[in-house]
Amino acid sequence: MFQLIVRYVLFAVTATLANLLMQRAVLAILSDGLGFAVAIVAGTSTGLIIKYALDNRWIFFDKTDGVAAGSRKFGLYTLTGVATTLAFWATETAFWLTWNTAQARELGALVGLAIGYCIKYNLDRKFVFASRRMEA
Repeated sequence: MFQLIVRYVLFAVTATLANLLMQRAVLAILSDGLGFAVAIVAGTSTGLIIKYALDNRWIFFDKTDGVAAGSRKFGLYTLTGVATTLAFWATETAFWLTWNTAQARELGALVGLAIGYCIKYNLDRKFVFASRRMEA
């Protein structure tokens, strides 16, 4: 179980860093309010794809074969992330609106993502990868 937790945390950190790096890249180009919205969506999408690939293989050891089954599983994985993503966005936005600095925005993102990933793991285990036995 300890190895599973370590992997999950490392993967969450990896996806979070990818998310924030993508946001920085977008904000370097678009620094207005629209840029902020585009940055959040682009960062979230990047983090989602990376986290799914890592979780699928190294956390839930999923052996789903076929495009249809894989697409269905990715769709479910994405759906479990909707509520947690809204919480993450709300936290990031609240920090941004309160302190209006890049550091505050990123701190809000880190806080929101940490809370979201804890909730998401449990949702994924129950609804997305329920047919797979957990292995450590």
